[in-house]
Parts: sequence; structure tokens; C-alpha cells
Amino acid sequence: MTTLAPRAGRRCHNSVNPLHSTVYFSPDLDKELAGVGIDDPRAAYFAGRGAAMGAVGPGVIAAAFYNFSYDLVARHVPAVWRAASPEAVLDARLRAVDSTLRRVLGEEAVASDEMAEAARLALRATEACDRHARPLYAAHADLPVPEQPHLAYWHAATLLREHRGDGHLAALLSAGLDPVEALVSHTATGKGMSPRWVLGTRGWHRTDWDAAAGRLRERGLLDEAGELTGAGTALRAELEEHTDRLDSAPYEHLGADGVERLTELARGFLMAAAGAGAFPDDLIGKG
Repeated sequence: MTTLAPRAGRRCHNSVNPLHSTVYFSPDLDKELAGVGIDDPRAAYFAGRGAAMGAVGPGVIAAAFYNFSYDLVARHVPAVWRAASPEAVLDARLRAVDSTLRRVLGEEAVASDEMAEAARLALRATEACDRHARPLYAAHADLPVPEQPHLAYWHAATLLREHRGDGHLAALLSAGLDPVEALVSHTATGKGMSPRWVLGTRGWHRTDWDAAAGRLRERGLLDEAGELTGAGTALRAELEEHTDRLDSAPYEHLGADGVERLTELARGFLMAAAGAGAFPDDLIGKG
């Protein structure tokens, strides 16, 4: 029997997760990874997010990340590990997190009681995360928790992000959506990345996008204008509900009061980061 209000866990995740993502939009990550020999931004992303799994090959990265073209990944992996070891990448990433959060939140927020409280709550939620069939979560769960509260909060946000993300991939597979179909249908909701961002960062081509849209139309999920049909809207809603079910344990463990408080704190940090320009203006949308 759930103790939480409907979608409370999802709302909490949606408030916590973006602060984790700030480092991947930050020039600090590119700078730190360039300092250890990785000076290509795409290679930096694959290394920065994948290093917790060790010096894995392109197949593992493509499988775990799901929505990137294997060909794009293979242009950078495993070559990236010859430039820097996974351990050096993880150290550089944490330095980038530190400087990024200090810049977008400010020193006062980083050192605040609220940050320490958010870290405690988020880490408590992670106590109920499950490693089974969740490779990115499991790899990050093996990393030590940083001592400083803002870094501990980012670490916990990472665990919660990857735990939900790994579950979401299972939901996508269950729904029969391949990587590009998943991207096209998510963009059609108005809440996903814009086509420009997808095509510019995920290694797919316009022909891949158009072919995926055609397959979605054949299934009755997308109309001729590229909008979701009723069936498509229902499928995307069920995907999120399925993901919620697979990701309920951390938030049930934290409890209703803890989830409400963590959501409140996380939203405050998120608004501050967004106001400081932590995210691209054109990241989300259908255009």
C-alpha cells in the first residue's frame, strides 16, 4: 500500500534530476576532462557518464545510454580510455561538479543547512534502490559518497537519476520503442529534447528521424503532422506510469513527508541553477 500521493515520486525525481544534469552542460566538465587528455565534448560525455562502469567498449555505452547511435559512440569509445583512465575521469568529473554547483548555486547555498538536509534526504532515498538489471545505477552505487554535502547531494541525485533511467529503458523495451522512436515520441509530447538537439548530439541523421516517425505513424501513434495520436499519448503516459512503478521503492522508503521536503528543497536549487543559465534555452521543444 503506497503512502505517497499520486506521482509524488515522479515529481521529486523531476526536481532532483536536473541538478545532476548541470555538469553535462557545464564548460567546467570540458575543461577538467581536457586537463586529463579528453578534449572532444562528445567523448567527454561518454567518458564522464560511463566511467563508473570502467573501461567498457562502445556496445556497453550504447546499450546503457540507449538513445545514442552506436556509430557515434564507437568513434570515441574505447579510444577515450587510452587518453584517460576511468578513475581519472571520475576525479575530473567530481571537480567539475564542485565548480559548477558553486557557480550556478552560489557559495551560500552550497554551504547551507538546506543543502546538507537535501543530501541526507536524497541519500536516504537511495537506500532502497535496487541493482538488479540496472547497470548505470549499479556502477554508480559502487562509488564512494563524497563528504561535502553539495557533492553528496549530486551523488545521490546521480543514483536516483540512473535508477529511474535504467527502469525507463525496460519500459521502452516493453512498449516496443527503439532508440529513435523513443526520442521522436518523447519530442512529440513537447517535454523531450528538440529535434535539433537530438540530431546534433545523439549521432542520428534526419533520415533516421523520418524513418522512425514513419514507423510510429504505421502503429497509429503519430499523425501526419508529427503530433501524438490518442493512442500515442496513451502509450507515453503508460510509459511514465510503468517507470514510476519500477522506481517507486526509493520514494516509498523516504516516506511522504521526506519526499515532499526533498521536492521543495530540490526545486529551490533547480530554480537557482536555471536562473544562473545552467541549461540551454532551446533544449526542450518540438521545433
